Amino acid sequence: MQTRRYHHGDLRAALLTRAEQTLREKGPGALSLRELARDLGVSHAAPSRHFKDKQALLDALALAGFERLDEALAASGASAGETFADRLGGFVRAYVDFAIANAELLDLMYTVKHDPAASEALITAAQRLGAMAAELVAEGQRSGEVREGPVESIGMPVFTTLHGFASFAVSSVFSAEEVESGLDAVIAYMLRGCAPR
Repeated sequence: MQTRRYHHGDLRAALLTRAEQTLREKGPGALSLRELARDLGVSHAAPSRHFKDKQALLDALALAGFERLDEALAASGASAGETFADRLGGFVRAYVDFAIANAELLDLMYTVKHDPAASEALITAAQRLGAMAAELVAEGQRSGEVREGPVESIGMPVFTTLHGFASFAVSSVFSAEEVESGLDAVIAYMLRGCAPR
């Protein structure tokens, strides 16, 4: 096999791309820095310049996943309408779309963020997701579309419902048609739970 040369920064990106592909195809147990190096045609020691061990690689994958999810959710907010229902609908659809397209990565993201050794950057990225959800509820309260009360106690049932639905969607409990039609019902359910009394 011909050894490829990587310029500074290229090998790290290539390792992450190949690691995500392996994660998608074979799961986290199949990830190995040595195997990734072999797949990319570099020395087995080359990945250690970017990741000290497999856990560092998993952390980096999870961090990249949170960053991509944050971007997708932010974009959904930017393109949504003015109402809370529009913004929540966009948020929910963006989250479920991300989950379906990145099931293994999403599972890794939630597993790694709870690891006591999780990096500060990973914890911060996970907290940004919660902050975006909380701000969505708070905006709804300010516009009078969401009932008054602590944001966390209103948002928690909404977003656990969302994550639960996304988990069912990626585990093939629902067909693609059931996911699409069920999403409208789930959004309506969330809106009823948030509605002013």
